[in-house]
Amino acid sequence: MTGPLRSPSPLPTHRSGRPPTAARARSPKLALAALAAAAASPAWAQPAGDGDAAAHRRPAAISIGFERITLPKNEGLGLVGTSYLLHLTPNLVIGPAAYGALTGERGGLFTIGGEVAWHQPLGGRWSANAGFYAGGGGGGVAPVGSGLMLRPHVDLLARFGPFRGGLSWSRVSFPSGDIGSTQLGFVLLADTGFGSWPGGATPASRHADGVGLDRVVAVAGVYRPSRSSTRVSGTPMERSVGYVGARFEREFSPGLLAGLETNGAASGGAGGYAEYLGTLAAETGLQGGLFTAGARLGLGMSGGGDVSTGGGFLAKAAVYGNVRLSPSVSLGLEGGLARAPDGRFKASFGAVNLNWQIDGRAQPRQAAAGPAPATRMEWVAGVERYQAARRDGSTRPLENVVLKANRFVGDTVYLTAQVHSAYGGGAGGYTVGLIGAGVQSPAWAGWRAGGEFIVGAGGGGGVDTEGGALLQPTVYVDRALGRATSARLSVGRIDSARGRLGASVAELSFVYTFGVAGAR
Repeated sequence: MTGPLRSPSPLPTHRSGRPPTAARARSPKLALAALAAAAASPAWAQPAGDGDAAAHRRPAAISIGFERITLPKNEGLGLVGTSYLLHLTPNLVIGPAAYGALTGERGGLFTIGGEVAWHQPLGGRWSANAGFYAGGGGGGVAPVGSGLMLRPHVDLLARFGPFRGGLSWSRVSFPSGDIGSTQLGFVLLADTGFGSWPGGATPASRHADGVGLDRVVAVAGVYRPSRSSTRVSGTPMERSVGYVGARFEREFSPGLLAGLETNGAASGGAGGYAEYLGTLAAETGLQGGLFTAGARLGLGMSGGGDVSTGGGFLAKAAVYGNVRLSPSVSLGLEGGLARAPDGRFKASFGAVNLNWQIDGRAQPRQAAAGPAPATRMEWVAGVERYQAARRDGSTRPLENVVLKANRFVGDTVYLTAQVHSAYGGGAGGYTVGLIGAGVQSPAWAGWRAGGEFIVGAGGGGGVDTEGGALLQPTVYVDRALGRATSARLSVGRIDSARGRLGASVAELSFVYTFGVAGAR
């Protein structure tokens, strides 16, 4: 879901252009290709001012919305959507988005993809949005077919202080499945933005402030279900469930952090289980900052893998402690409880966390040392295809939506976080989360070459991943389309640690490259 995207102060609000008429997608590939092509377009940004001609303030917005869609046989499902959208022009925005079940009986229904929208001020505090979302996913034994989800929408919004909110009319459909629903919902957004330079080759600048994230956390943990926990099928959950994932946090006040966390099952016979949570944490430093102690609350969507989460709502509470290994890296342990109130899943959990401080506020002595160094970032959107082994014994083509965020830690080495989700091939509900590292050559006549080594977890959609743990190494060539955009062709292999899935992979993606402030 999306709301209006007004440039953060002191940027002006622009009032040019008309909302485009949304055309019906002729095919799944056409809808996804249109979003990918838009993502490759040069993005619009305002000069940061104060004499720094190279740096720009890039307007963006974070939105969240809720609506109740109707499934066959008049079954109701509460659907929540979140998005992070950047301005391509003063009125046109685009970015990644995710939707998932929060109420009803389809816990585990998720999709990820991209959204494009047109923002039109109407005068005073009022504005309107017309947008279109296309993505892939499924789960919750919902009739999603191959997993492609389309959602055109029109929003009417009013500003309330730093936020805008209002009503959203939408049409949610899975063209290859049996879901088609028209409804009204609610949407709320908060404006944000960050300092950046197109292309990523950037000098240091005091105007840059990262991408709105202070900390990225790699998570590996284990759920130990209670004796009362059962699977959707009704059998007891007798095995512990191992999971891996990532958390992205922002410090909005000293010692208080908000974030997003996504995890997927990697062992325990729960392949396909996933969770997508909003988090709130409070922490304090000890021994001059060498140690950190805190508590965290997470609320959001979950399900899949025969885990009984009812409509999908999951609550988690934990206490944690971190020890600093370097100025930007720390290692942590956490423990807590998780519960799905609408289902039959309740568990204690423990996890090991690797925390990486990336942006964030400079301490006084750090600020005195000078401006933050520039860091290169890549946002990647594309599609991939491979022959996937299925649980019924067959092997058939599978097509996934691919979203990636790459952050360089040197001139050629970067860390990557990725989500892949099915939109074609009869595997609706198949979703994969991966993290890892990559290496990329310097540019030569507009060309680059590189490779990635990524691991993670995934399952669902009848794909034979047997527990969920996955490995996917790839190599690629990249061709510049402009100063900040490129097309990338990747080939590699995906293998399940325990299941029959093992296949060669081909991927075509569009890349947007920019520079942000790194950690001091």
